[in-house]
Amino acid sequence: MSAASKPIILVDGSSYLYRAFHALPALTNSSGMPTGAIYGMINMLKKLMNDYQPTHMAVVFDTKAKTFRDDLYPAYKATREAMPSELAQQIAPIHAIIKAYGIPILTVDGVEADDVIGTLAKQAAKEANVLISTGDKDLAQLVNEHVTLINTMNNTLLNPEGVKTKFGVPPERIIDYLTLVGDTSDNIPGVPMVGPKTAEKWLNAYGSLDAILNAAPNISGKVGENLRNTIEQIPLTKTLVTIKCDVPLP
Repeated sequence: MSAASKPIILVDGSSYLYRAFHALPALTNSSGMPTGAIYGMINMLKKLMNDYQPTHMAVVFDTKAKTFRDDLYPAYKATREAMPSELAQQIAPIHAIIKAYGIPILTVDGVEADDVIGTLAKQAAKEANVLISTGDKDLAQLVNEHVTLINTMNNTLLNPEGVKTKFGVPPERIIDYLTLVGDTSDNIPGVPMVGPKTAEKWLNAYGSLDAILNAAPNISGKVGENLRNTIEQIPLTKTLVTIKCDVPLP
């Protein structure tokens, strides 16, 4: 994807809030207010605008409301700590600056920023290339010939080939991959003892999660036993890691 193609840019604001906050030193202004996340977020947005000159762009944030995933699995994200006050103080100024740039901010109760981005990307990719700015691995499931991820923290792009190189499986198998490994940051259970290497090996050997489950009786060792013991929870895990691409948008 080149700057000349003028992609539609969707920014995962919730992902970058935390990444900017943790990546930069504890910056403050003259009155002692924390400013590191503000500095990181706005620099990221400026770089995207300068590099790609988009005609369409939006920043998507999570809301404080519960989502359908919380209803399905009350332990979802239960291990996450509350937002640090030093970061919470910076959200209102970040939103004000984004709006001052003329960039719309999108939030939808009941779903996460990922789901809003997935819905918009699916719609937009019918007519244009889409560039999703994020550091969240879950969004790799959205990548295709018209949807690319960019991580402006390290300036890396993930197209379909890049996803295969990074995860060992193509974008259309990322949901299966995440279902097997789970996500400790979101407190989503995977199959015990199944990490990235095992998930990659199984998916390349069997082709899909469904095929792995069909072969479960023949998978040897403790890891095979763990797979068989967790088969009943796998549909729930798969739902939790799957980005909704049909969110009703205002």
